[in-house]
Amino acid sequence: MSSAFNIKEHQHTRYNPLNGQWILVCPHRMLRPWSGQEEAPELLNAPEFDPKNPLCPGVVRANGIKNPNYSSTFVFTNDFPALLEDVPSPPNSDDPLFQTGASRGTCRVICFHPKSNKTLPLLTLTEIGQVIETWKEQFVELKDKYTWVQIFENKGSAMGCSNPHPHCQIWACSFLPSELATKDKNLREYFEKYKRPLLLDYLQKELVKKERIVIENKSWLVVVPFWASWPFETMIISRKNTKRFDEMSNDQAQDLAIVIKELTTKYDNLFKCSFPYSMGWHGAPTGSMKNENYDYWTLHAIYYPPLLRSATVRKFMVGFELLCQAQRDLTAEQAAERLRNLDGVKHYSITS
Repeated sequence: MSSAFNIKEHQHTRYNPLNGQWILVCPHRMLRPWSGQEEAPELLNAPEFDPKNPLCPGVVRANGIKNPNYSSTFVFTNDFPALLEDVPSPPNSDDPLFQTGASRGTCRVICFHPKSNKTLPLLTLTEIGQVIETWKEQFVELKDKYTWVQIFENKGSAMGCSNPHPHCQIWACSFLPSELATKDKNLREYFEKYKRPLLLDYLQKELVKKERIVIENKSWLVVVPFWASWPFETMIISRKNTKRFDEMSNDQAQDLAIVIKELTTKYDNLFKCSFPYSMGWHGAPTGSMKNENYDYWTLHAIYYPPLLRSATVRKFMVGFELLCQAQRDLTAEQAAERLRNLDGVKHYSITS
């Protein structure tokens, strides 16, 4: 007779209600030896100022524009944007196999701090608060014109960041991207069925279970989602059921600064490195869709970090993951416990 199922030891699948997909969880694979590729650890070794770095204060960028000698945050339109405003629309097609659509938008860069050797966990709460305020200001400026305003940060070379300077990006577009169209549909259908926002229900159940909580305060809950794909993936969820970034109160913004600093400090302390990730904010659509009823939306941020076993061993979404469905080894509960127990106040690099 087989042994009783143990969620921490036996493979199983989990459902992600936000994208309607299943993931495969194989915790027993954490016991296997690793002989695959190892990355160079992400170290905090950038100089404070580099005259060749186009994000530093006073540096002339590739297009000939000189950055101001900024002292806090600095925003500019990306010199090499993926989305442009003034472009022709593709021709219509009646062929169901060769469809195209118009896409317009703008891409901006937000420098968090003038010093290149700073990252979010090394900023003060006041400095992180200024980043949040800049996010809010940019969202307000872009939301009326664009259907989707995506605030995101790629941190570290492991996540494709080619510039060692604390910064993030905003891509605002005239269409609702595929990932968000799916999420919007699933959130709406859950609300229609249960008369409550999906993420608010999920948040309340996580508060009861207390298995996957990493950080909590009166405004935000940080969890490793039950359906997480990446090893140390987390989600920051609004406890106030805020719909969009610009609806955030001053108290919520202050609480968010605390959460961001604590979470990113825990991340760095996990493997004693500058922990790489891609993160971004999701809230109710804007632009041409802004006046619809979005009672089913809850503002949240998602962090996707690639590291799995150490500062040099990362998770690769290949093979079965690309061809079938996402797979993870470490369970969400195990990841949450490790993050929860880490110091979120003192950064590993600070010795005094």
